[in-house]
Amino acid sequence: MPGHCPQKGSVIMLLRCIQAENMKLKHSVIYLAFIAIPIIPAIMGTFNYLQNLELLKSSWYSLWTQITLFYASFFYAPLIGIYCSYTWRLEHTHNNWNHFMSMPVSIVDSYLAKLLCIMKVTILTQLWISVLYFIGGKLAGLPGIFPPEIVFWLIRGTLAAAAIASLQLLLSMVIRNFAIPIGIALVGSIAGTLMTNADLGNFWPYSLMMLGMNSNRNENVLASMSDTVSYFISVIVFFLLFFGIAIWQLKTKDVRS
Repeated sequence: MPGHCPQKGSVIMLLRCIQAENMKLKHSVIYLAFIAIPIIPAIMGTFNYLQNLELLKSSWYSLWTQITLFYASFFYAPLIGIYCSYTWRLEHTHNNWNHFMSMPVSIVDSYLAKLLCIMKVTILTQLWISVLYFIGGKLAGLPGIFPPEIVFWLIRGTLAAAAIASLQLLLSMVIRNFAIPIGIALVGSIAGTLMTNADLGNFWPYSLMMLGMNSNRNENVLASMSDTVSYFISVIVFFLLFFGIAIWQLKTKDVRS
């Protein structure tokens, strides 16, 4: 059965697990993905904005609608999918699942360490897209800096990413193929656009990032307190649901062939 650390020193054990996961990610290709892939929606969104200036008259807000139209709908969740698939790649080779399951470390600590490392890269991704957004605005000749509301929308989108990371980490754990979970994230994002347009975004995890980041909207779609509360409840429920399923899966299996 999986080893369990005693309650005392569990924080230290978690920190050691995080350090081990960070070592795996050091000099990895996911940092290339983190740098390169967000540039694509930033370019597409800025170009789309410049081509439709007669319709898009809200300056920084309009540019935001165009960049997030591509980023949140097609790139954000698949990027997280890449991070998650890469995180499990070592366990899916040879007999490394046997090693993972027999380590003298709590299953929760091991899994949480992976999740936290993914969130670290996701936060960096959000910071990077904000830099690209600012650069795009300057290249488009927009005055000053972007509105402070954008920062709050970025934070909401990052919190929503925790639910997607929880789901994608689960998918990448049970699916050995590197690409399939990423494909699921892409399809889920496209479906999320439809769910958001139908005002059902809170019931579909891949819609939460679009709602949080105010994707393709000038106005705040979560302006009311009830909408905001419902949104964060959905984020928490989906995060705990997928996290709980993953831990249950790990605790009910000794080893994997």
